[in-house]
Amino acid sequence: MYIGKLVFAQVMEHLPMKVFHRCVKHYNGNHKVKSFSCLDQFLCMAFAQLTYRESLRATETCLRSQSEKLYHLGIRGGISRNTLSNANKVRDWRIYADFAQALIKVARPLYAEEDLGLDLDNTIYALDASTIDLCLSVFPWALFRSTKSAIKLHTLLDLRGNIPTFIHISDGKLHDVNILDTLVLEPGAFYIMDRGYLDFGRLFRFEQASAFFVTRFKSNTQYRRRYSRPVTTAAQSSGVKCDQTIVLTGINAKVDYPQPLRRIKYHDSNTGKVFNFLTNNFTIPAQTVADLYRYRWQVELFFKWIKQHLRIKSFFGTTENAVKTQIWIAISVYVLVAIIKKRLKLETELYTILQILSLTLFEKTPLDQLLMNPDLKLEESCMANQLNLFDLTLGH
Repeated sequence: MYIGKLVFAQVMEHLPMKVFHRCVKHYNGNHKVKSFSCLDQFLCMAFAQLTYRESLRATETCLRSQSEKLYHLGIRGGISRNTLSNANKVRDWRIYADFAQALIKVARPLYAEEDLGLDLDNTIYALDASTIDLCLSVFPWALFRSTKSAIKLHTLLDLRGNIPTFIHISDGKLHDVNILDTLVLEPGAFYIMDRGYLDFGRLFRFEQASAFFVTRFKSNTQYRRRYSRPVTTAAQSSGVKCDQTIVLTGINAKVDYPQPLRRIKYHDSNTGKVFNFLTNNFTIPAQTVADLYRYRWQVELFFKWIKQHLRIKSFFGTTENAVKTQIWIAISVYVLVAIIKKRLKLETELYTILQILSLTLFEKTPLDQLLMNPDLKLEESCMANQLNLFDLTLGH
């Protein structure tokens, strides 16, 4: 019989604790704190995320019911709903934002060799934003419209491992395209975006940075065909209708983006829809451009996972600091599980790992045996309420 550490403690062992304490010290997070430290706060919130608690009261009740195990979980302070609520309210959310970014730096090299099924060695990112609706009377700081509040989660997802590399939390009024001004572009990387990011002045930054973008035309985009590339029979049978080099002719567009662009018309036989793709890369096959855009759905599935864990009734506080703290800790937990998956060389999907952990945190089974046990079957009733992040059949 295994008499070692609890599963929760084994999971938290994969955290870079020196980095965490450095983040806390940088923002003076434990100033005048007597008993409930920033680490206690992080562990309680991480426990709530892993076990799908929907309120501070539920978290408090669950942890207090296992009070004799709190020390072994790593929690040294007393558990109180008011104490945790106050910590979320006043302790700087940037502690957990910086720590999440540190975890992302650990995770990305682990997934650098992940196979996407594309003949590309370049880094591939998907950029998108998702709005989380809030109640105006409860969240007045996040004013979106005259009758509602909202926050917007802008995310750049590394498609090798579905690791978020850039996250910006804004109020709902910030337009998606403005985020292009804040991105640090990586030369040689591909950025997949929907047509909401079609701003030729901003897209020209990609050309200047030697980065590539794949997006879609808007219906009112004005252009002139310079010449057409030959389309192979194989490409035609897969849906490619034309492959053209174009120049923009709109009054402002031709000034904002003076270089040629590539237009690919593609027919999706599954949906019957016709897509007009736009890219500044002239070397990859036309079919690869269409395949790249299809991978953009991964970022929308990531948003579904975040929303599943951050439903309105699940926000543990109403202040801006509390909401951002919860979001960044949720992202930290997601990235931590992704790190564990690679370090333990697991074939199990991330969503399955999260479900197993949600049921076993107080057990003392070795973590590698728990997550690699092929005989472990989850009941359908337990699966029904969890989101499969990698089920490509899910919509947005």
